[in-house]
Amino acid sequence: MRIRTFFGYFCNMKKQLFIALAKFNKAVLPSLTKKKVDLAKASKFEMALFGYKLWVTKNALG
Repeated sequence: MRIRTFFGYFCNMKKQLFIALAKFNKAVLPSLTKKKVDLAKASKFEMALFGYKLWVTKNALG
């Protein structure tokens, strides 16, 4: 019983962390879609930024 409670608490805390991180990213980091960056021609930094934002969004939703 205690393990399930701890696991549920940990998953909820993790999700809340990613939601806060997604809000911070939206406010601070540049939007690649507004800049109309072509992913085929993007620099390594832009690709890393895109991957990072995608990873954070995936974890915030899931």
